Amino acid sequence: MLAFVLRRLAQAVVVMLTVAFIAFMLFQYVGDPVTNILGQDATPQQRQQLRSDLGLDRPFPVQFARFVGNAVRGEFGLSLRQGRKVSGLIVERLPATLELSLLAALLALLAGIPMGVYAALRRGSFVSHALMTVSLVGVSLPTFLIGILLILVFAVTLNWLPSFGRGEVVSIGGWTSGLFTVDGWKHLILPAVTLAIFQLTLSMRLVRSEMLEVLRTDYIKFARARGLSDRAVHFKHALKNTLVPVITITGLQLGSIIAFAIITETVFQWPGMGLLFIQAVSFADIPIMAAYLCLIALIFVLINLIVDLLYFAVDPRLRIERAAGAH
Repeated sequence: MLAFVLRRLAQAVVVMLTVAFIAFMLFQYVGDPVTNILGQDATPQQRQQLRSDLGLDRPFPVQFARFVGNAVRGEFGLSLRQGRKVSGLIVERLPATLELSLLAALLALLAGIPMGVYAALRRGSFVSHALMTVSLVGVSLPTFLIGILLILVFAVTLNWLPSFGRGEVVSIGGWTSGLFTVDGWKHLILPAVTLAIFQLTLSMRLVRSEMLEVLRTDYIKFARARGLSDRAVHFKHALKNTLVPVITITGLQLGSIIAFAIITETVFQWPGMGLLFIQAVSFADIPIMAAYLCLIALIFVLINLIVDLLYFAVDPRLRIERAAGAH
C-alpha cells in the first residue's frame, strides 16, 4: 500500500511540474508583462528596471525555479488588469466555484445512480426507455444551450428563479456561502442543475451499462441459485461491484465539473474562478491564467489520487495482485 501511494505521489509531482512548465511558458510567449504594466510610453530605463524587479532578466532555469517556488506558496504575482494579488482574487472566487461544482456533483450522483440502477433492472419498461431517451438529450445538448433554455423557462417565462449572480451570501471565517440564505439557494439552483445535467446523464448511462454487465456474470447466477432474494442480489452483490468503475469515472468527472464550470459561470454570470479566467483571457491577464491552470491541474491530481486509493480499497482484486507481485 505504501509503495502504491508513493508511486502515485511521484506521478503527481511529475504532472504538476509539467503543468507548471506550461503555465510558465505563458509568461514567456503570450504578451509582454512589462508593456502591460507600464504601457507603451515607458522609457527604456523604466522597462529595464521593471524587468529586473520581476526577475525577467535572469536565466530561463532560474526563472522557472522561482516560478515553481512561488507557485508552491500560492503566489503568482499581480493581476495585470486589476493590480491585485492573484492569490487574493483566487481566494475570493474559489468558494463560489466549489459551492456550485460540489452541489452539481451531488445532484448528479444522487439522481444518476438510482436512475441508472432502475434503467438496468427495468430495462424493458416505458420509464426505462424514457430515461434513456432523456439521457441522450442531456449528453448531446451543449451546456450553454441547456443554461439558456433553463433561463428562458424558469427566469423569463415563469419568473420563478433569478438568471444571474450569486445572490445574498454569508461570510464564515472568510469563506462565503449562499447555502445559508434563501436568496442564495434561488440563485444557485439554475446554474447547479445546468452543470449537473451532463454528469447526471453520463453517470446514469454508465451505471446502467455496468449493472447489466454485472448481472450477466457467473457469481450473480450462483447467488440466484442459492435462493437469494432479488433485492439481495441486486443491491448487495450487483450494485456493489457496479460502483467500482463508477468511482473512477465519478472522481474524474468531479474534476471536470470544476474545470469546465467556465461555461456555466459565464452564462449565469456566476462570480467564480471560471468567470475570472474568461475575463483574464479577454485582457491577456497571464498571472491569473497561469494560476488557474495550476490550480485546476492540482485539483485533478488530488482527485485522481483519492480515486486511485478508493479503487484500491474497494476492489480486493487489486490488493491480491499487489500482494502476489510483492511475493
